[in-house]
Amino acid sequence: MPEESTELAPRPPRRRGRTALLIAVAAVLGVVAGTCTGFLVQANRAPDKLPALSQPKLTQAKGPAPERLSAAQDRRVKTDGDLRKLLLKKPSGATAALFPAGTDGWQDLADFSEAYTKPDATLGYQLRQEFRRAAVIEWDEGSREVDVSLVQYRQEDKLGAYDATTGAFYYADQEPDTESWTVPGTADGKAYVHHADDDGYSAEAHAYRGDIALHIWVYDSKPITKAKIMDLAKRQMERL
Repeated sequence: MPEESTELAPRPPRRRGRTALLIAVAAVLGVVAGTCTGFLVQANRAPDKLPALSQPKLTQAKGPAPERLSAAQDRRVKTDGDLRKLLLKKPSGATAALFPAGTDGWQDLADFSEAYTKPDATLGYQLRQEFRRAAVIEWDEGSREVDVSLVQYRQEDKLGAYDATTGAFYYADQEPDTESWTVPGTADGKAYVHHADDDGYSAEAHAYRGDIALHIWVYDSKPITKAKIMDLAKRQMERL
């Protein structure tokens, strides 16, 4: 497991908070300010001080451009589109979460971090892991709450999806009175059932495919079966 991910507690509380973190705003504003400063410095330079933009003349290819690959041929066609369309659908008879995470199925970094038990540490970690975006769906079925998240990473210098998944494994394995199983059809995805504690019953599943990490959490006042969490995990992975 990546060493730096030990600072996190990936399992969220039963209901996710909605408080935005000012540190996220500060980080974004800092990047914007730095970029603007760079443009201003360049703009104020004399023409003879600017770097040359000339290069050898390139011969333009002739003929029609090749057709774009389909989603079946290129997975990025699907995963670079609307990530929310890849989420599981709310089951018939289930109700939407009373306090949904994010806005219209999307979670920005502040909302995503606030869902965890250590928001500040999570935000810093996700920035280092090159967090790109997150899509989420939540529903209630009687006393049962189901939360499904797809988190996408840029993966330019880090294997963010892999690191997030293995970090989640580490914490899930620390829970007492826990059973776990490999999720079929995944490289090393795992599903967990945590038996009753003071807060009731819970289960979770984590896996990754390419640049997307999958996280599923289920909470209930009644026992959650292996079949339930495995079914959710398998069906969600089939959509990626």
